[in-house]
Amino acid sequence: MWKAYSNISSAWFKNTTQIVDKYHWIRQVIWVFEAVRKQEQKKFSKFHRRYFKKSRQLLLKRFDYLSDEQKQQVNILLYASPTLSTAYFFKENFLKILDCKNRDSAKIALSDWINSAFDSDIPQLQRCANTMINWLSGILNSFSSTITNGFTEGCNNKIKVLKRNAYGYRNFNRFRNRILHIFSHQSINYQKQATA
Repeated sequence: MWKAYSNISSAWFKNTTQIVDKYHWIRQVIWVFEAVRKQEQKKFSKFHRRYFKKSRQLLLKRFDYLSDEQKQQVNILLYASPTLSTAYFFKENFLKILDCKNRDSAKIALSDWINSAFDSDIPQLQRCANTMINWLSGILNSFSSTITNGFTEGCNNKIKVLKRNAYGYRNFNRFRNRILHIFSHQSINYQKQATA
């Protein structure tokens, strides 16, 4: 979701269909929810702030995937802040768009979500809705294709974690060898699956 990259790919690859990876457009809404959560968290007492901080993963997880006990915890958290409750409602409704089976049903669901977000009193949601409009074609194309760069994103994240844990590498060859080593087990697993 970078305009310069989009413009270059459109200029050089005219006959291709641009797809915005699901990871990237879902992340936009998660970022909005996190921004609202942090903003609301600052308004609470020290005890409540700690409780909210520990409940971050609980609030990010889809409500349908929570246990009954976890659902109760989430409801208690949302009761403490109407703004957070609204943001949570929008986050949950947005994640339901992922359940759409085709481009047309996704277009209807996403359009409804965008209109509701513009009507909300939360500026972060309004900006997010604007982003969704700007990238609407690419987002909807992700429902007609199974292509995703999830594997690449995972590899990239693994390399960043390796680099951070080592506090950087002075010797590029050692860094390269370490990367090849952490990914060497995957080629073995692929070979086993191919022979099975």
